Amino acid sequence: MGAARPGSALAAGLTDPSLYLGDPHPLYARLRAEAPVAWNEERGFWAVTTHAPVAAAATDPGTFCSGKGILVDEIGVDYPSPPTIMHTDPPAHTRYRRLVQPGFKPTVVRELEASVRAQAVALIDRFGPNEVVDVVPALSVPFPLQVICGLLGVDSQEWPRFYEWSEAAIPGATDWPEERRQSLLAEMFAYLLDVADRRRADPRHDVVSALATAAPGGDQLTQAELAMFLVQLLVAGNETTRNLLSGGLAALAERPGEWARLRADRSLVPLAVEELLRWTTPVISFLRTATSDTELAGQPIAAGEPVLLVYASANRDEAAFGPTADRLDVGRDPNPHLSFGFGPHFCLGAALARLEARVVLEELVARFGEAAPAAPVERAPSPVIAGVRHAPLVFSPG
Repeated sequence: MGAARPGSALAAGLTDPSLYLGDPHPLYARLRAEAPVAWNEERGFWAVTTHAPVAAAATDPGTFCSGKGILVDEIGVDYPSPPTIMHTDPPAHTRYRRLVQPGFKPTVVRELEASVRAQAVALIDRFGPNEVVDVVPALSVPFPLQVICGLLGVDSQEWPRFYEWSEAAIPGATDWPEERRQSLLAEMFAYLLDVADRRRADPRHDVVSALATAAPGGDQLTQAELAMFLVQLLVAGNETTRNLLSGGLAALAERPGEWARLRADRSLVPLAVEELLRWTTPVISFLRTATSDTELAGQPIAAGEPVLLVYASANRDEAAFGPTADRLDVGRDPNPHLSFGFGPHFCLGAALARLEARVVLEELVARFGEAAPAAPVERAPSPVIAGVRHAPLVFSPG
């Protein structure tokens, strides 16, 4: 039966790690054109690759739920409790959003700009003009982790420890032995539970304390729920921004005309951030599960079948972005990308990620006349995160 389902030969490529070491977009383009809802026989899921049905599924948690897993590797896994807020559905998800949203309001994030900019400047100050700089270890890894240290109210020098924990949490991000990954994950949970305990007992002026003590209507996150959210903050809040910066700067370096546009008109920087979000799509895809018999784009989907929402493909869909969908345009407007998700699970940290990316772009285009590739970009074989391991660039004087 599976072999007769649409797109099975093409969708088989989505589970090949080597696809993500290179450019997966030719495969996505074929899927959009030939089988926008395609069946992956090996792992047993539907892959949805065009913009409209991805957005439709994302906005309908009653039909496409997150509680049965959000990753292909979680198909068939039964969690006794949700490992992250992303693994929940209304009404539980609605409650979590209500409790944690105040810590990430745009007004709260705006108050962080001075400290975020200072952290970016301290790292960018080390870039020598006309010297090769691998922006991954030099900027993209430490910067968002240092910001998260500030949110947690811990010493920013802890960031290398946080980096290891975050890498251990992402499937395919490393080639570490499973024993090492599990040891690091256990260490991460223990540390974050301790932070939650200390903030409840002695609140400070940081986001974690605000989350730990918030009790709208008498409702409050439990210790376990707070730790669950802190895991999501640590992992999602740094991996995505890291790869947005690494992949985005590499893309700009390959297109000197777009860098020149930003130099000539700094007001384009916010639009450029949105375009780099679209172009890099740091979260490649997330899974949902059909709760009842339904259909997407005319394709029947049975109750219980997993559905992979391929944001990276939807973000290059010509039907949504027009004939320039396959081009980087720092002035693109409107830009209905799905890089922060869509609907109830829209990324809580979107305002913070936008702030971090905007600050980095502003500082770099103000200092350097051009960025150019110094060597090929090295990517990670992860089907979840568009990971960039190395991106050597040369920045010329402004």
